[in-house]
Amino acid sequence: MDRVALRGLKARGHHGVFPKEREEGQTFLVDLVLGVDTRRAAADDDLAKTVHYGIVAEEVVAVVEGEPVNLIETLAERIAQVCLKHEGVQEVEVCVHKPDAPITVPFDDVTVTITRSRV
Repeated sequence: MDRVALRGLKARGHHGVFPKEREEGQTFLVDLVLGVDTRRAAADDDLAKTVHYGIVAEEVVAVVEGEPVNLIETLAERIAQVCLKHEGVQEVEVCVHKPDAPITVPFDDVTVTITRSRV
């Protein structure tokens, strides 16, 4: 399986369990690794035979900017399902970063990473 990766997709969302997170929102970053067989696309030099990562990026940002959820685990699952709707995507790894999570000690990042497939 070949891999198409998108790193650092950035969007503002209102996800979290605390009222301040829901009201003010915060920046989320998303990394994706799409499992795609790119051989036909490469052989024919044809975008229609692979995944259009620009469209995937727009859809993922729309999920982050969309309906709020409590958990970034839920957000990651929703993103994975959007990616798997694309015919050529056989599997996806989604990493959601929440760098401004409400934690009382110094930290760099909080992430949740999931892998989903058609199987």
